[in-house]
Amino acid sequence: MVLELLLAGLLALQDYIALHVLTCLVPAFLLAGGLVTFINRQAILSLFGAKAGKPKAFSLAGVSSFALAACSCTVIPVASGLYFSGAGIGVAFIILWVAPAANVLALVYTGAILGGEMVLARVAAALLVAFAVGYVMSTVFKGKTGAVPHWPPTASPESGKIIETRYLVLFLLILLSLLLPNYLIREGPYLDKVLLWSALTLVMVAYAWRMLSWDSITEWLRETWWFVRIITPLLLGGVFLVGVIGAVLPEQWIQSWLGGNGLLACFLATFIGAVSYFATMTEAPFVDMLMGVGMGKGPALALLLAGPGLSLPNWLAIARVFGIRPALVYVPTIIVLATLAGWVFGNLA
Repeated sequence: MVLELLLAGLLALQDYIALHVLTCLVPAFLLAGGLVTFINRQAILSLFGAKAGKPKAFSLAGVSSFALAACSCTVIPVASGLYFSGAGIGVAFIILWVAPAANVLALVYTGAILGGEMVLARVAAALLVAFAVGYVMSTVFKGKTGAVPHWPPTASPESGKIIETRYLVLFLLILLSLLLPNYLIREGPYLDKVLLWSALTLVMVAYAWRMLSWDSITEWLRETWWFVRIITPLLLGGVFLVGVIGAVLPEQWIQSWLGGNGLLACFLATFIGAVSYFATMTEAPFVDMLMGVGMGKGPALALLLAGPGLSLPNWLAIARVFGIRPALVYVPTIIVLATLAGWVFGNLA
């Protein structure tokens, strides 16, 4: 039994490393390092800082997160990069939630499989939960921002621009290497994704070599390595644990407890989603399968929210990056709110 559980954890780890590290985590870490290195901190503070108005900062963070197609693990380097650039903790956790829970690609795929009603419910619930989470985090941890030990000379604090044009182009190239391999190539050998990622990464590297100074590149890579060093071990450990847990939970038990739209069913769906790891866009077919065997609409929405938005690796990495106390506030808040969102939808729809 013990060997079977270890094997399940190792297989989950193998799949994650094989399918996510190159085409997901590497560009996400590069983007995070770039956010800390090249973003104008004063402009970020004026838009997203702890002293910025909550309605403006939260709205901008929530809406912009719809464009960031990322899973619960990939989004951590991006959100923490913005946080360590000076954004308030409420904004950082809104991005942590909305980007995996309701990005536009996942919404389109959800609509194709589950229909427009579920898409509208997912958007509304994700935004309501996001604003609630942002308010809770910014209230409990008032004034908390990332500790930035220095601000590189490559950023231009005296300028009103958020980012210089050459760095913006670099960010766009990194985003292309993150998004295009994963969403242009949905089927076929994984090698096809790697080849496209390699080509896009080579273009990004050539651009950086030509347009950035060596000092800027060194600073960028140093900040990137900081994120890699503190986040990666916990992500991999969390993926291993998810594999073990998945081997323990019997599928029939899960299905039998998720029928109807009761509060317990919504909570169980939320909790299962919050512990499991779902790559973005994989949650919709899984929910469709469970609905086919009797899962109610309320638990379905709860799972659509919590499945991609949280995961055990996500919990551990958030605690490492943002601190244990923020993680202990954030995770239960999301579980409670996603449960309530599913329960309300299931009983009103």
